[in-house]
Amino acid sequence: MIDTAMTLADRYSAVLQRVADAASRAGRDPSEIITVAVTKYAEMDQVRELVELGHRDFGENRVPQLVQRAAMIDEYIRRRAALGHNSGGPARWHMIGHLQRNKARKLADCARLVHSVDSLRLAEELQAVGLKQERPVDVLVQINISGEESKYGCPLPACEPLAEAMDSMAHLRVRGLMTMAPYTDNPEDSRIHFSRLRELFEDLAQTGFGEGHFNILSMGMSNDFEVAIEEGANVIRVGSAIFGERSESVDTEND
Repeated sequence: MIDTAMTLADRYSAVLQRVADAASRAGRDPSEIITVAVTKYAEMDQVRELVELGHRDFGENRVPQLVQRAAMIDEYIRRRAALGHNSGGPARWHMIGHLQRNKARKLADCARLVHSVDSLRLAEELQAVGLKQERPVDVLVQINISGEESKYGCPLPACEPLAEAMDSMAHLRVRGLMTMAPYTDNPEDSRIHFSRLRELFEDLAQTGFGEGHFNILSMGMSNDFEVAIEEGANVIRVGSAIFGERSESVDTEND
């Protein structure tokens, strides 16, 4: 349970400490782990405050919100820089939710990394985006590691053929894999799923897949990111642990 008396700065600091502690337990360097702050239920004032605290990696589940918020935060950072504040560089936006093919083109100018590519047809759409902008689109292959019918992602046996087909596209760059474990109150329940994805990730990486740029393992959310780090994640997606509990009905996709 998240302490509602804590400020956003308190929660952010606590998450960074938990990341560092989990990395230490796994014998890893905390600096190699990217925390993506999931802004799906955050107020814009909270996102701006996180920018002021120095954070730069943000994730959204829906394309319209990502496009709108990316523009607003870019303008906010520019204004701060014009006033002499240390800009800390531009924000990096991650598309972490299910992506419909007809909305892929809207991401061209604002998404640094698309975490949720789970079909050849979507990959082909993003390849067309990359061709138009004359630079590759960085993507992750989303795997439905648990086989849950309610979750997006390609089935585990289909991952390698899909990844190989995507890697052959000149304007796609397959950077790694992503998954969501089933929601549970016990983070340890997620370990078996994260371990299976890490094994697949390592198998692909050891074959030389991706020509050296296959290096991202995105897994772990507010309820289980420490276990994900212990199992090898170098990108985690954290929403409520930073921004506080949401008042909306429970939606466990990417938080």
